[in-house]
Amino acid sequence: MCAQVVAHWAREVLDGTVHGDYRSMGLSNGQYAILRDAVDAARPVRERQGTAAAHDVIGRHVDEACAARHRTGGPGEGAWR
Repeated sequence: MCAQVVAHWAREVLDGTVHGDYRSMGLSNGQYAILRDAVDAARPVRERQGTAAAHDVIGRHVDEACAARHRTGGPGEGAWR
């Protein structure tokens, strides 16, 4: 679920079709950090190889980061970690 939601919003942010904070997207701050990292990694790829390649980068980055974040079963301490 993490990867699906975060990847969706990361693509929207990269494409410039959404503005707002993590709460308006229904994300925790930890998920939003994954989104920001994914978008940062995708921007130079979009410049060199286009949007489809950048969306692929987002998908891979988010899959790996969400898997690592939830490897132990939970997002960590507190509601917003």
